[in-house]
Amino acid sequence: MVLPHTSAMFTVTALPAFEDNYIWVLHADGHAIAVDPGDPAPLEAFIDAHRLTLDAVLITHHHRDHTGGNTRLRKRYNCAIYGPDNSRIPALTQLVRERDVLEFPALELSLAVLETPGHTLDHISYFGAEFDGAGHLFCGDTVFGCGCGKLFEGTPAIMARSLDKILALPDATRLCCAHEYTLSNIAFALTIDGNNPALIGREHSDRNKRAHRQSTLPSSLKLEKATNPFLRFYNSDMISFAESYLGRAGLDSSEVFGAIRAAKDAWDSA
Repeated sequence: MVLPHTSAMFTVTALPAFEDNYIWVLHADGHAIAVDPGDPAPLEAFIDAHRLTLDAVLITHHHRDHTGGNTRLRKRYNCAIYGPDNSRIPALTQLVRERDVLEFPALELSLAVLETPGHTLDHISYFGAEFDGAGHLFCGDTVFGCGCGKLFEGTPAIMARSLDKILALPDATRLCCAHEYTLSNIAFALTIDGNNPALIGREHSDRNKRAHRQSTLPSSLKLEKATNPFLRFYNSDMISFAESYLGRAGLDSSEVFGAIRAAKDAWDSA
């Protein structure tokens, strides 16, 4: 897939919402685009305080904590609302799918749509490449800091294919995830990859950020490749863990991922 490039003259701001959600806002020259505004209030306050025009809302999947603001925002700002084809997503004005490229001239911004099912079957992500080789991926609940979304609708094989798409992006890509779950995810990762020096260093760095009320996001794909067990299912250490966890060898990549996901689900419920 040929990905569009953008000038990156915009600012990306993470607005906290609910207990641990982030609404991502891209804004420049009086215009803004918001990603997954499940709670409209923080976004409305930001838009009003900065005297912005809300041009569009981008939705990654149908869960209410991502879509709850759609109807109110559409009514107040008459903004376009983009998202996947799912009747459970309210107030959509434009359906999008893989290979679509969304153009936002006011921000000199182009975003490519990637279908990333697994957490839900309708899940999509939005990627904007930049001329410096970096870019932003608005990945909803597909990837978190040192984690990934639970498989509410998809299978390990489906999610592994989605993660392969993300792994193919440039290492400098900034991952704009929808939840602040990083420290909990790191705590789990250390139980299966505790000898990983990059992970140990990340725990110190991200714990310090949270102690100072700073976000751990956006992360970089390079950092996630080094520390996130859910993106390391090709790594020999993670393969060895999965073989031990499942009690058999010769696993394919989706089985390795599935073992890591099953171990995290068990850890969450312990």
